[in-house]
Amino acid sequence: MTLPKKGARRIVVDGTTYRWRVRRRPTYMQGIALTRLNFAVEHAAHPGTTLVVDTGHAHPRNWMDIPPVSIRPADVATSIRLGLARGWQPSSPGSPFMLARSSSATSP
Repeated sequence: MTLPKKGARRIVVDGTTYRWRVRRRPTYMQGIALTRLNFAVEHAAHPGTTLVVDTGHAHPRNWMDIPPVSIRPADVATSIRLGLARGWQPSSPGSPFMLARSSSATSP
């Protein structure tokens, strides 16, 4: 499954172009802050397995007034490198590759 092009941003990491996207509207569980903000990354030219990164932070549009944390391109690049080091193969077909980055999170 590929990411919708609308709302996706391009990033080049180590010479390879990827697209990444944060869901604009929170799911119900993200809205009440029971699940965290995720973003998805895929290879731009040959999309295969999607990298889904759990940030460990609340969605910016949560309904519980938990302060959000911005996802910067540097965070995305770090997550891509970490995913690749842990076995993510972005051009190969398969199920989404889940990556938890929540160990440094401070929000509930």
